[in-house]
Amino acid sequence: MRTLVVTRPEPGASETAMRARALGLPVFTMPLFEIGPLAWQAPDPNRFDALLLTSANAARHAGGELAGLRPLPVIAVGANTAQAAREHGLTVAHEGSGGVEALLVHVPRGLRLLHLAGRHRTEPESFSHSIDVVPVYEAVPRATAGDLARVEGTVIALHSGRAAAQLAELTAAARINRSAIALVTLSPAVAAAAGKGWECIETAGTPSDAALLALAAALCL
Repeated sequence: MRTLVVTRPEPGASETAMRARALGLPVFTMPLFEIGPLAWQAPDPNRFDALLLTSANAARHAGGELAGLRPLPVIAVGANTAQAAREHGLTVAHEGSGGVEALLVHVPRGLRLLHLAGRHRTEPESFSHSIDVVPVYEAVPRATAGDLARVEGTVIALHSGRAAAQLAELTAAARINRSAIALVTLSPAVAAAAGKGWECIETAGTPSDAALLALAAALCL
């Protein structure tokens, strides 16, 4: 059985690894980034109808400024993000499962949304809502990505385009044989960022950890 390598930052890496082990997969974590907070100032909540959260990291790293925004209902892109929002005292009004664009289709039109996001991000596209973005965290590349020699012959899970690009850069620099590595990615954009030369690249049908791990299980077995 092939080993699954999880590259997302903590605590997400450990959460995905736990789910993978529950499926019977051998796994090790190799986070390519560390998440840290940014200095920011919360705007007047009266200017907005809701908070848009597309990552659990927004709630985890927003800090004390988040308290002033608690009257705003949260539109969360997935279950993990919704859970993190609740753990930090926020009220979730909408919880999606298929990515931010799919989520916004089901949100009442014309809302003024405050998007608490990362410094590096893909902007959600919406012609039905006004979206103001405030970066509250950033993902910083790790000084070391662990023992890259261990990844040959494995299946690597990629949750973001930045992780895919970082993996491509690291493996190229270390002269790792990509043709012996299979990738499972969360979206077509993540797959494109990984580049070419891999054994195969499979993309989840829906942008969820469960869908990603189902693909990984098929490749690992």
